Amino acid sequence: MKAATVNEIKQELKELNATQLTELCLRLARFKKENKELLTYLLFEAHNLPAYIHSVKDQIDEDFAQINTTNIYFAKKTLRKILRIVNKYIRYTGSKEAETEILLYYCTNFKGLKISWHKSTALTNLYNAQLKKINAAIATMHEDLQHDYQRSVERLVLIS
Repeated sequence: MKAATVNEIKQELKELNATQLTELCLRLARFKKENKELLTYLLFEAHNLPAYIHSVKDQIDEDFAQINTTNIYFAKKTLRKILRIVNKYIRYTGSKEAETEILLYYCTNFKGLKISWHKSTALTNLYNAQLKKINAAIATMHEDLQHDYQRSVERLVLIS
C-alpha cells in the first residue's frame, strides 16, 4: 500500500465532519505510542510552551541521574537514549526556540557528567553534533534571540 501525500490527506480531512475527525484521531492514537504522545502534546501542552520545556528539562534531569558513570560504554548508551527521547520531544514542538533551549540544557548536563567523555571519540562527536544542531537552530531565529543563545553556546564551547 502506498501512502498518500500530505496534501491529499489534508484535502480529505477537510471533507470530514468533527465526529469523523475525532474517531480518526482516536484510532490513530491507539496504534502507536508516539502518536498518542503527539496528540497529548497538541491537546494539553502546546498552549504553554515554557511549562512544556520545563517538564522536558525535569525529565532530562531524571534521566541524567540514572546514568551509570562507572563505565563509559554504559554512559554512552544512556546518553544516546536520552538524546533520542529529547529529539522526540523537540519534534513535537516544531519550535526552534524550544529546540535550542532543550539541547542547550542537554549539553550543559552532558558537560557536567563525572566521566572523562573527552577521551571517547564517540561521545565527543555526539556532543559536537548537538552544538552544530543548536547553531543551526539559532541561525533561523531573530537577531536578539540569536545573540542571547549564542552567548550560551559560547559558554559551553569555552568550558570544553
